[in-house]
Amino acid sequence: MTLSMPDLSTLTWSGVGDWLVGTPLLIITVLVVGFVARFLVHRLIKRVVMTATSRRAERFASLPGAGRALQAVGVANARHVQRTQTMGALLKSITTFVVGGITALTVLSLVGIPLGPMLASASVGGVALAFGAQSLVKDFLSGVFMIVEDQYGVGDVIDTGEVVGTVENVSLRVTQLRDANGMTWYVRNGEIIRIGNKTQGWSTALVDIPIAYDQDVEKAISVIRDIVSVMDEDEAWKDILLEQPNVVGVESIANGTITIRIIAKTVANEQFGVQREMRERVKVAFDRAGVRSPLPVMPPYGGAAPQ
Repeated sequence: MTLSMPDLSTLTWSGVGDWLVGTPLLIITVLVVGFVARFLVHRLIKRVVMTATSRRAERFASLPGAGRALQAVGVANARHVQRTQTMGALLKSITTFVVGGITALTVLSLVGIPLGPMLASASVGGVALAFGAQSLVKDFLSGVFMIVEDQYGVGDVIDTGEVVGTVENVSLRVTQLRDANGMTWYVRNGEIIRIGNKTQGWSTALVDIPIAYDQDVEKAISVIRDIVSVMDEDEAWKDILLEQPNVVGVESIANGTITIRIIAKTVANEQFGVQREMRERVKVAFDRAGVRSPLPVMPPYGGAAPQ
């Protein structure tokens, strides 16, 4: 069916009606269907984005101690919301392009423009592009899935296998990291085989306290438990510790040393500060309680070596 104007010399109202009911009506119908399809797909994507955000909030709310530090744990994690919305906007753009392309090709077919040569040229160009941009397509798809699954984001400390660093920028093709030495790394998303995220959800503070073999273990554990209990109630650490630290007991006995282990769940990437604070408090408490560390003890500067 082709879009052709009727001969004006023989034009009648009946002919005009037949012409309008033909190809123009089909074109209008195709356009309306295209707009409706786009609207429905965008609505579905919006609902999926909202569902993904709410499910993540529920998962974080179920973490131990989340009731004490919901903001710190990440229920209101703005980064995840922004990334999810960005992914939704990307999917909306892709669906708009696809639906618009199909609608345009359908209209061209109704008008009478041959699509065979056009599609053949597009196929040849697509094959050539696919061979020349395989790595680019791989990077792009990996970036899409990375964003959808929220594997990591800006500010996270991750281990990509080749480098460990803080994420400074994330795109669909590359991830920008900065390691502990200050060097910037650009890692292609398609080359990342595994990801270890050290700052997602919560972290574990692991502290080993050594005491001398001849010391009273029960007394040392009692002192440590008093310390972690006070620290858990401290306003400066209450929102960082997700639960009261657990003194699990004697971890090892070797070379005249008894090692007592403390385990604490903390806000993501805050375990190092918790470990340092615990060691400092335990050291002060041991000095007051007379709990001695393993020999040899380092003498003061200029003092005599221990006997």
